[in-house]
Parts: sequence; structure tokens; C-alpha cells
Amino acid sequence: MSPQTLVRRVEQLEERVTILEELPARIDELTSQVSQLRTEIRSEFSAVREEIRAGDEETRHQMRVLHEDVIARLTLLQEDRGARAQPAKRRKRR
Repeated sequence: MSPQTLVRRVEQLEERVTILEELPARIDELTSQVSQLRTEIRSEFSAVREEIRAGDEETRHQMRVLHEDVIARLTLLQEDRGARAQPAKRRKRR
């Protein structure tokens, strides 16, 4: 082996060691970013759940209003049908 090759190999090893020494700080930074991302995602999911709940409540309210409207209309139809049926029955009896 020539001395230059040995010198170059040592330089490469030093570069690798330098890169490896930087890894813990980079991993800590990445861990912090992942933690922050988890917090943001949790917050966003919570907000979405609240929006869904609010939408569900609004839907329930509209369903109740429509249900009451249908019941009122059915009642009117029954009353109208009953009013029309009574004179016809009277005619047959006479």
C-alpha cells in the first residue's frame, strides 16, 4: 500500500466519523419535528371531529324540522280526507 492511499483512507474515515458524529443531533431534530407533527395532527383531527359533531347536530335539527313538517302535512291530509268522506257517507244514509 502506498502512503497516499493510506492517507486518503484515513481522510475518508475521518469524513465518515464526522458524519456519524452529526447523526445524534440530526436524530434529535427529527424526533422534535415528528413530535410537533403529531401534536399538529392531533389538534387538526380534534377540530375535524368538532366540525363533524356540529354538522351532525345541524343535520339532526333539520331532520326534526322536516319530520314535524311531514307529520303536520299528514295530519292536514287526514283531516281533509275525513272532511270529504263525511258528506259522502251522509248522502248514502239519506
